[in-house]
Amino acid sequence: MTKPTLLVLAAGMGSRYGSLKQMDGVGPNGEAIIDYSIYDAIRAGFGKVVFVIRHAFEKEFREVFAPARFGGKVEVEFVFQELDMLPEGFTVPEGRVKPWGTNHAVMMAEKAINEPFAVINADDFYGKNAYQTIGDYLRSVAGQKGKYCNVGYQVKNTLSDFGSVSRGVCEVDDKDNLVSMVERTSIERKNGQIVYTLDGQDYPLAEDTPVSMNLFGFTPDYFAYSKEYFKTFLAENAANLKAEFYIPTMVNKLVKDGEAELRILRTDSDWFGVTYKEDRPKVVAKIRQLIDAGVYPEKLWK
Repeated sequence: MTKPTLLVLAAGMGSRYGSLKQMDGVGPNGEAIIDYSIYDAIRAGFGKVVFVIRHAFEKEFREVFAPARFGGKVEVEFVFQELDMLPEGFTVPEGRVKPWGTNHAVMMAEKAINEPFAVINADDFYGKNAYQTIGDYLRSVAGQKGKYCNVGYQVKNTLSDFGSVSRGVCEVDDKDNLVSMVERTSIERKNGQIVYTLDGQDYPLAEDTPVSMNLFGFTPDYFAYSKEYFKTFLAENAANLKAEFYIPTMVNKLVKDGEAELRILRTDSDWFGVTYKEDRPKVVAKIRQLIDAGVYPEKLWK
């Protein structure tokens, strides 16, 4: 049976952490969130991990996340995302310093992945159930095309106590297939109700509204679609030095054009991450609770 691959978007980690060796340890033995993600993926039947990184911190990253770290339980590969990795005929616009976005990062793994794969953010915690759910789906669509998915979290399980958050709010049909994914900024709980703010006006969101936390699943044909549409994106956004080619940009186009379907897989797992520095103690406490409950061992990699 085909084993899916886990694609970890980590090209932004160097700038966030300053030094990877001092990467934020949230587990009792200095484990980072990314360690728990890989642990969950391995036990959900994933066979390979591909990290998208930058050359600027390659040496350091390889030292920290060498294959030996994971005890030979999973194959590990590294690919790179750089500003100048563009299709033939395109050059980096003068003054451009911002990366090209999450879908550009996904594209960098084309030569490393030939099987269904899941995409995650390096520093987001998704939970054991989420990896099992997406792993089962990806195995079921092996050999098919245009069968994508996203693990949809209930918005109530993705909020921060310390400020508003941005989330991809999902509209689905009666079969849980995506109709559209809209990025909503400034989502928070006000007076007991979850709302998002748009143009100074608050709009309510139901507690169980599915939102994307960038845990996507794709079949390998996704790479070809992305390569082709990226050219259009570049041509249309050359003058916008901050424009980014996000995964939802590509997904919405493919769903709208009828080229693919994207199933929203439901999970009651809590997502958590460090959106604000004040979130960190809560993350450490949640990891501790999960260890005490037997979900994770005290020491992940023995």
